[in-house]
Amino acid sequence: MIDVLYFAWVRERIGLPKERIETQAETVAALVEELKGREARYELAFADSDALRVALDQELSGFDAPLAGVREVAFFPPMTGG
Repeated sequence: MIDVLYFAWVRERIGLPKERIETQAETVAALVEELKGREARYELAFADSDALRVALDQELSGFDAPLAGVREVAFFPPMTGG
């Protein structure tokens, strides 16, 4: 089981702040494809992966990162300073 957290407009599009899922995905990219296959709202939220960032166990990571041993995946838009 893995906790998946959604922030900002990702959360708004999916309609959930987080969920616990069981996945066979080996990478973040494979997890995204799995999620996109669930429902249209996931497809919409993950339509442009270039507009998303990901953190694994609260550390910034890439979409090619392996999920082995990861407990938490968080998706969020890029942060802007100000």
